[in-house]
Amino acid sequence: MGLTAHPFIALRRVRILPRWVRRADARASTAINGHRHLPSLDRALARLSHLADRSRLWIGIALALYAIGGAARRGAVRGVASLVVGSALANLVGKRIFGGDRPVLKDVPVPRRLKKTPTSASFPSGHSASAAAFVTGVALESRRSGAILAPLGATVAYSRLHTGAHWLSDVVGGVALGSAIAIVGRMLLPAPSRREPQRSAPAVDLPALPEGTGAFILVNTSSGIDPLRPEPWTFLSEALPGAVIRLLEEGDEIAEVIRAALASAMPPRVLGVWGGDGSVAAAADAARRAGLPLLIFPGGTFNHFARTAGAPTIDDAVDALRSGAGRRVDIAELTIGEGEPFTVLNAASVGVYPDFVAERESMEKRLGKPIAAFVAAARVLARAVAIDVRVDGRPARVWSVAVATGENSSTSMVPLQRRRLDDGVLDVRVLHARGRMPRLRGLVALAFGMRASAMLDRVPGRARLATIEAFTARQVRIQARTRASEPIAFAHDGEVTPTASDDRAASAIVTILPGGLDVYGLPVPSRPA
Repeated sequence: MGLTAHPFIALRRVRILPRWVRRADARASTAINGHRHLPSLDRALARLSHLADRSRLWIGIALALYAIGGAARRGAVRGVASLVVGSALANLVGKRIFGGDRPVLKDVPVPRRLKKTPTSASFPSGHSASAAAFVTGVALESRRSGAILAPLGATVAYSRLHTGAHWLSDVVGGVALGSAIAIVGRMLLPAPSRREPQRSAPAVDLPALPEGTGAFILVNTSSGIDPLRPEPWTFLSEALPGAVIRLLEEGDEIAEVIRAALASAMPPRVLGVWGGDGSVAAAADAARRAGLPLLIFPGGTFNHFARTAGAPTIDDAVDALRSGAGRRVDIAELTIGEGEPFTVLNAASVGVYPDFVAERESMEKRLGKPIAAFVAAARVLARAVAIDVRVDGRPARVWSVAVATGENSSTSMVPLQRRRLDDGVLDVRVLHARGRMPRLRGLVALAFGMRASAMLDRVPGRARLATIEAFTARQVRIQARTRASEPIAFAHDGEVTPTASDDRAASAIVTILPGGLDVYGLPVPSRPA
């Protein structure tokens, strides 16, 4: 029989817990102990239960989440805080108030037993309370991280039943206590409001079109129809009845459609676009060449530039057009070889990154972004061939080179969150394929970003060379050569531009164009001092 700290503790359990709870405990214990013996499962659950002793498992996971940053980092902090309080209440208060004897050890199959039998009071389960407190705390800040950890937390709680360390009521009580501690903690100490960083740019007065008369708006429904947004044609027709609305059909080239509109008897004064980053970039290129302001309706998946420019919602875009509020923003220009330059609003890249994004997005809805990013990075790097590049004449062997318009606050390999709209620089990030285990280092950098990559780079015994190199410039020249069978391809704003089918080498120049485009966008309210 398991031991207790005092003989009266067992009597306390009988007095406090209803008879039906004790009967349910006995039935659950009999059912679990009567299951067929699976040695591998027994060993795995016993090891997991031991790993969770003194919360070592959760502290290790918290360190990994903290390294990732963002919502995961906030989840790690709240999870550990909830764990500390939950564990203290379960072990120092709960066990003294409720107590109770643990399950009879002779009824537990020998292979399932823990090497060291717990001797503290039974109710509630401290392991279950800690697991629930940590996982719930993480989930309150990062739902995706919480969803990933929930099965692990449930398995730790079950392991206390499987190994005979606790009754079912102990585990349920521990889970309820831990979850409640995390939720109450969130109510008492809510997460601070996270405002978007202010992204300034010179304000400009653009044509104010209350009814939309003089605006030519392209709608690309292939970017996906979000059920949370209204149907584009109906919304635009009602909000801007004077605008000319053109639905893009399969095979339409945005540049050709806009060129025809500009050559018509009544050329537009404003070019608008409803779509994702790729459609917006194509329309921006045409607007810049025509010297017209651009109106963006965020109708795609990510809408990075629309959010940055002050039109995070379709209603904001309409309000900006009606009032004539706009900004003069920096853009970049990508020239591949001797070809025509492309306008770049967000970022251009060469190497594995375009394949990585395509893989990740194909799995993101099913797996969530963190897991999808890890799986996509593993798949892409497993088949990738490093490319030899010269970045402004400096030779390197890399997995990818990315160049973003404007210095970014993003910690991912390819930056997509501009700090300012008018800083006049490019943000360059080089993912090197060097040092020991370059694929592993590339995997960590692609999936988890610069912070996690920097931690791996500092592991003792490795060369002190950064896997991700970052710097700013006004112009950058990239010469790339691959040993793979596929030609070199450059990506920009979600679109991929391959070079000639037999080109194993190619070059490109990316140049910042300060104030290169006028965009409709509402001013960012000043923060209080």
